[in-house]
Amino acid sequence: MAEMVALAFDNPQEADRVLTDLVRMQKEYLVDLADAVVVIRQPDGNVHLKQSVNLVGVGAASGGLSGALWGSLVGLLFLNPLAGFAMGGLIGAGTGALSGTLIDYGIDDNFIRSLADTLQPNTSALFVLVRKAQPEKVLAELQGVRGRILRTSLSPEQEGRLKAALSEGTAPDSSAVQPPAA
Repeated sequence: MAEMVALAFDNPQEADRVLTDLVRMQKEYLVDLADAVVVIRQPDGNVHLKQSVNLVGVGAASGGLSGALWGSLVGLLFLNPLAGFAMGGLIGAGTGALSGTLIDYGIDDNFIRSLADTLQPNTSALFVLVRKAQPEKVLAELQGVRGRILRTSLSPEQEGRLKAALSEGTAPDSSAVQPPAA
């Protein structure tokens, strides 16, 4: 089961920096992120969401590839595989991009926007959905990060350890925080 954590920061660039650290830790297999969203509340009060996964690009790429393959096969039937490849690729990319705009997985955008509306201007927030983690190592890596918890799905004990780590800038006792279930 994945765990959701939403953290707020007083600096508009801090959420991006923490996400960069989490992505680096994911490459080191310390954390497995299912989804992540950075929210920046501009000085004028506008809210800007930055999704970590571009679903439109992913949909267009995979749709274009599968469309080109199927177009080539259909083109072979009509003795014109190049035209089938081109047409299939274009149609596949278009439908893939369209499906990417319609699909939303991970953290609900309406939930993110409702919490983002509570942020002060010129601040940021980070929403992460974590599949698995090695909490003692992740918290040690994030030592010194100054943030506050907006919302989590962690147990009260785990949330307390995270809150202590964020306020003190030190990692909690590793035996007290258990990783989310796989």
